[in-house]
Amino acid sequence: MRNRWVLFVPLAIMGLLFGAFIYRLTVPAETLIQSQWINKPMPLFDLPPATAGVPGLKSSQLADGRPRLVNVFASWCIPCRAEAPQLEALKAAGVPIDGIAIRDRPEDVAQFLQEVGNPFDRIGSDMQSSVQIALGSSGVPETFLIDGKGIIREQIQGVILADQVPEIMAKLEAMK
Repeated sequence: MRNRWVLFVPLAIMGLLFGAFIYRLTVPAETLIQSQWINKPMPLFDLPPATAGVPGLKSSQLADGRPRLVNVFASWCIPCRAEAPQLEALKAAGVPIDGIAIRDRPEDVAQFLQEVGNPFDRIGSDMQSSVQIALGSSGVPETFLIDGKGIIREQIQGVILADQVPEIMAKLEAMK
């Protein structure tokens, strides 16, 4: 009689495993990967121009005293096209915006800018995604709010929506 409860141990273990499985299905894991660079200086880089007529981007240029955005994008990125009007609105409001084009050809970047507009002061070409990876960026589009000292203050993963524009402007204004 004493050993009879031992027969139910495998059944109890199976029940616990089944419960854990059901829990993971109903409560998915966090899918966004936050950069480890938040509240730290921008990692050092010196990227060549992504296309003719637009200067490249160096990390040292991001510490010029003006808060700004650094947008990681690609011409082949469909959500980047959807984000373009919001970047244009931010530029029209006086927000400095720099870009990092990942895994992109100069002619494709030029075509993209011709189609959606060019809100960027500078665009660096990150052909191997080394700067993107160093930033902790997990995809495109992704935008970083940089203070005037070149410190990354916030990361926006995904498309900037129209209703986020005033909030982003307020955050950049508060960084002055």
